[in-house]
Amino acid sequence: MRAEDIRLEELISFSEGMVSLHGRRLVVHDVHAIAQLRKDLVDTVGVDQTRRILSRFGYYWGEDDAAAVNRIFEWDDVTEWLKAGPRLHELQGVAKVEVKALELGPDGAYRMEVVWHDSVEAEEHLIELGVSPEAACWILQGYATGYASHCLGKPVYFTEVTCRARGDDACRAIGMDRESWGEEADALVKNYQVDDIQGKIEELTTALRKRTLELIRQQKKLRHADFPGSLGFPQIRSKSFRQVLDVGRRVARFDSSVLITGESGVGKEVVARFIHENSTRKRGPFVAIDCGALPESLLESELFGHKAGSFTGAIRDRAGLFEQAEGGTIFLDEVGDISLSLQVKLLRVIQERQVRRVGENRVRDIDVRIIAATNRQLDREVREGRFREDLFYRLRVVEIHIPPLRERSEDILPLARYFTDRLAGRMKLERLTLDAACLPVLERYPWPGNVRELENAIERAAVMCDDGRIRAEHLPPGMLDPDKSPAPGMWGTTRTLAEMDRDYALAVLKSVGGNRTRAAKVLGIGTTTLWRKLKEWGEGG
Repeated sequence: MRAEDIRLEELISFSEGMVSLHGRRLVVHDVHAIAQLRKDLVDTVGVDQTRRILSRFGYYWGEDDAAAVNRIFEWDDVTEWLKAGPRLHELQGVAKVEVKALELGPDGAYRMEVVWHDSVEAEEHLIELGVSPEAACWILQGYATGYASHCLGKPVYFTEVTCRARGDDACRAIGMDRESWGEEADALVKNYQVDDIQGKIEELTTALRKRTLELIRQQKKLRHADFPGSLGFPQIRSKSFRQVLDVGRRVARFDSSVLITGESGVGKEVVARFIHENSTRKRGPFVAIDCGALPESLLESELFGHKAGSFTGAIRDRAGLFEQAEGGTIFLDEVGDISLSLQVKLLRVIQERQVRRVGENRVRDIDVRIIAATNRQLDREVREGRFREDLFYRLRVVEIHIPPLRERSEDILPLARYFTDRLAGRMKLERLTLDAACLPVLERYPWPGNVRELENAIERAAVMCDDGRIRAEHLPPGMLDPDKSPAPGMWGTTRTLAEMDRDYALAVLKSVGGNRTRAAKVLGIGTTTLWRKLKEWGEGG
């Protein structure tokens, strides 16, 4: 888990009379009320004692937050845990935090520099007390101190060196471990020492926890704005998939044939649609067909059309998908499943840009862009005589390989959130959100079924949860218990793509009690394709 992956709506749950961070009760307060409280404290006990009270308040707050997020998440390393403190401050609306430096030395030395842009605490001070002669973000520096001290298990102190409350452009703070501060630490320690005001501190513990209700509404709007259409991609982070999209944009400008390769479920059709939508043919149709879902005779008719009476059931003339895609794009999914005899006919269509309907002698000109996809290794299929070499090169003018989800794990959470948002609209569950505790489960799981499996898992969890909050227990059982997950180890690097396909398909078939229709639906393939594959694997016809 990385600090930037934290989302407020996944940490906090709301109900009437209760705001909770995984069982830890929170309170939402108003900026002006806190500003007035600050003024009353200054008037009552003086500036020095107020600074100490608010510093200690911030310290306990930061310490609690550090403990909470460590309980909920599994961090990539301690630096991500440390950076989660500034991230939480951002999500809570306290300030826009910029981490300027974060150093952890081999001897345990620690140094961190942060800038608090638009600090709400500086704003509070200016509202009721005016310009301050000294830095005034006492809660913020106390929070940073308590948070880092808990993470590192030793005293850390932050001090604010510039502050908007005293007229500076921004609030900047530096934090170091006590040893690194040297003699200066003695003065910093005093900010957390107070006498005879424990009751006041306890009174303050109910103040300034989370100002999140409005933030939640704003973030919901932003999350939906990130995906401005059916082809809107989540905030993809992996370099490998960004390269896929970059190649897709480049090739979209031309009519060259494209072959998209990758395991089942990685999103080959999504990329094909992306190419179409970025091409000059975007106003034309996008016609897709799963070539492995139909027997040869029906597939030929579907692709090329037929003349009335050409075979039993052909009661009228019918245009095929190539004709239906005129001016647009035809997407031939699982093209590697086409028989050799049909490959010859497909090659002729690609070469001549003409199609002949079944039972007709007349040829018809077509103007279509061809994008094909397969989960097979077609170069090996060519070597072994199962796929025509000339057709292979005709289809693979440009090849785009989509890496499996397990090789781009940084995309798991953005995709999960994307599917959650989409399901929220489709299922009319406005409050549907992921619970923070299920994020490590999603990240740990190797996703042998790739993006399709992730989408199905999120939908299953959305159906199972009863309060709009997707928790770990709502995910498929195999994700929580590795011993129950389909074909454990099948995603190992020593296994071939064909072996992984076989093991995953058999595991899915077993999970649905042998129901081949249901298994085919989960796998995203036609029932005919599944029957044929089972026969090839010696698992029955």
